[in-house]
Amino acid sequence: MTNALEVSGLRASVGDLEILKGVDLEVPFGEIHALMGPNGSGKSTLSHVLMGKGEFTATGSVLLAGTEILGLPVDERARLGLFEAFQYPVEVPGVSLQDLVGELAAAAGNGSFADRVDSATSRLGMDRFLDRPINQGLSGGEKKRSEMFQMAIASPKVAVLDEIDSGLDVDAVREVAGLVEGSRSDSLGVLLITHYSRMLNYMKPDRIHVMIDGRIVRSGGSEVAKDLEASGYEAVRAELGLVRERDPLLDLP
Repeated sequence: MTNALEVSGLRASVGDLEILKGVDLEVPFGEIHALMGPNGSGKSTLSHVLMGKGEFTATGSVLLAGTEILGLPVDERARLGLFEAFQYPVEVPGVSLQDLVGELAAAAGNGSFADRVDSATSRLGMDRFLDRPINQGLSGGEKKRSEMFQMAIASPKVAVLDEIDSGLDVDAVREVAGLVEGSRSDSLGVLLITHYSRMLNYMKPDRIHVMIDGRIVRSGGSEVAKDLEASGYEAVRAELGLVRERDPLLDLP
């Protein structure tokens, strides 16, 4: 069966600085996978490369439901079914959430879209936000709920959720974790990127991957998060015999 997302031998660099050093990752349809790692490990770079951010040079393969997307522009990746929820959702003054819904409806061009909007609006309690500028004046938790609403109506094949627990209090983390769990679908694969295991306390990812120094060095079940919580990333480095790489910024004059 074709995976929702399949990454093979992915390398990425900015100028002469290589950040991703051969990433292999599979996310099947119907599953939620968590990607954890310390600061500077390459997690956000992976999300940027998956979405096609221009400053990175990337080689390898990224298959979205069996279609190679590496090298495609951002809008084409989105049309093929790739969605990203941002760590810090941007405010868009002058453009309401209802305007965005209208644009997505025009792009979808099918009768099921209106049903998705009605269902997501009711389930996520978004009625009072539709006429407001996107993310403007919203709390951190409300912004993340808006991102989940956008994901629900866009109905992607793969959703990359980049540190969506950043800046949230305990109650908001619990709420957002519930929204991610509620997004489960046989037609969707989710890659949840996070620093900490706190969000995973309120959900059940199917698999957890650990990234260090641009590589995925460990994969497993809930025990992976428990081990990290108990001993941290340095213990993983020591166990695998990894030497901490020197930060190139320290060599700058």
